[in-house]
This record gives sequence, structure tokens and C-alpha cells, in this order.
Amino acid sequence: MKQSIGLVSLVVPEYDEAIAFYVGILGFTLIDDTFVEQNKRWVVVAPPGSIESRLLLARASNPEQSLRIGNQTGGRVFLFLHTDDFSRDYRRYAEKGVTFVGEPKEENYGTVAVFRDPWGNLWDLLQPRSLEPHGEA
Repeated sequence: MKQSIGLVSLVVPEYDEAIAFYVGILGFTLIDDTFVEQNKRWVVVAPPGSIESRLLLARASNPEQSLRIGNQTGGRVFLFLHTDDFSRDYRRYAEKGVTFVGEPKEENYGTVAVFRDPWGNLWDLLQPRSLEPHGEA
């Protein structure tokens, strides 16, 4: 049996500003942006090279959903963005104004730094040891 997580829904305040951050700043690919009904769109983005997991940018449609924007996990890191070149992506994101919560760290599982999206969601930018360049482990 083979299974995978295809989409993770991320509640955002507005579609276009979320696209501007995830595509314009982080460099994700806009996979789909389809109008579903009045004021509702199906917006899917994915990191470059990603073939399975993608983000569904879901605009909050009621006050309860609006309360969840930026804090879908109660203040814990929500999403883990794996990279094959931590230094490249850390530098590029910092140059584009991405807010990092702390300095990069070397952990037993890889190189990591936590960043915050514009709405407060915490992300790990992570180069796992298994993805280190030149086969280093």
C-alpha cells in the first residue's frame, strides 16, 4: 500500500497576499488558482521540486476561521520546509525580508532555522542530514 499527504490546508486572510508571500517571497510554484464560487478560490502552491505535498491556501470565511489565522497549531512549528541547500535558502529568504525567529542551528537531524510567515505561522527551514550536499551525513 502507498499513501501520501497531498494537501495541507492553511487558513489565510486573503488569497492574493498569501500568493504574494508563498510564490513571490518563498519561491513556491502556483499549481492552481481556480474560482470555485463567488469569493472562493481553489489555490494550491508547492515548494520547487515538490511532487507530493502541497499547500491549499484557504481564505477564512467566518469569524472562527479568522481566529485560527497564524496559529493553527497553538504556537508550535506548523510546517517543515525541507531544502537541499540551507545556506542558499536562508540567505535568499533573509534578503527578501522573511522573519527568522532565531539563528540557524546545527542539530543531530540537520541544519534548521525557524521562520514566521506574515500571519504568524511558524515554519522550520530544514536541511536534513540525509540531504546534505556531497553525500555528507
